[in-house]
Amino acid sequence: MTLVKKYGPGLGLCLALAVPSWLLGKAFPVVGGPVFAILLGMAVALFYKKKDRTQAGIAFTSKKVLQYAVILLGFGLNLSQIAQVGAQSLPIIVSTISTSLIVSFLLWKVMKLPGNTATLIGVGSSICGGSAIAATAPVVEADDEEIAQSISVIFLFNIAAALIFPTLGGVLGLSDQGFGLFAGTAVNDTSSVTAAAAAWDGLHPGANTLDQATIVKLTRTLAIIPITLVLALWRTAKAKRAGGSGESTFSLKKVFPFFILFFVLASVITTVATSLGTPTSVFQPFKELSKFFIIMAMGAIGLNTNLVKLVRTGGKPILLGACCWVAIAGVSLGMQHVLGIW
Repeated sequence: MTLVKKYGPGLGLCLALAVPSWLLGKAFPVVGGPVFAILLGMAVALFYKKKDRTQAGIAFTSKKVLQYAVILLGFGLNLSQIAQVGAQSLPIIVSTISTSLIVSFLLWKVMKLPGNTATLIGVGSSICGGSAIAATAPVVEADDEEIAQSISVIFLFNIAAALIFPTLGGVLGLSDQGFGLFAGTAVNDTSSVTAAAAAWDGLHPGANTLDQATIVKLTRTLAIIPITLVLALWRTAKAKRAGGSGESTFSLKKVFPFFILFFVLASVITTVATSLGTPTSVFQPFKELSKFFIIMAMGAIGLNTNLVKLVRTGGKPILLGACCWVAIAGVSLGMQHVLGIW
């Protein structure tokens, strides 16, 4: 009962924000539930001043529930299917991810952005938008305003890509296969990938790029594993060095994101189970729960975000996001040309 009393009010508030955000995300998938949740949370925070009773639950949701969401996300990844279908896209995926991370690193140096914001935007742009930010944020110990700002930047360019890319692909003369690769490697978030691919299929009846774009996108999602583990090892080494002679103050358990290992385990379970004949529909509830938990966590992050400060400091992160977006799109098209796909 003590835990319910401590966390219940905050969890209840985040749940109340998540339900309408989930429904709005279903109605407007290009925007997505997480963005609605952040916006709704920030709107409520402008008027809701009595946070003492709810703060513990809000903090639990923005940290722990977010980690549970990432673990459940692993049940949406069939590693063998991705290996078979996504192999062709691998050179393009590696190139676009590397480009985004390099651009974000260089602009972090030039523009003197907060390190966590640059990391989250770089990872979110290169891998899978909000899911990658959700996985990376606990690893780098990003605060709620850094997460909200990064999600907002990713959302802006998701919308732009979903609206612009189908027409751009037609102007450039991309084949159906080429556009599937382009959407899967150059659009940030899964919902926007499907929106762009569905729009292309609407303009080109019988194209069927949606399945290909989605599998390429899932292949990109696997990059969450090495990138978060590298960041975790870097942070672990940094924390150990900071401990200096006081080795007793260093704790691997406190700094290493073990939830990422559970994410990998969930992916392996899905792969083994489906190879033994288990229908993929069995794992659908876990995937849906993962999405809902992310929406809950984004609502909590919105509640802890200063909207005025977010707007005032948004110029540089948006510029960083724009540079990553343009660079990824250019490299995706360039690599297709080099590989003879386009």
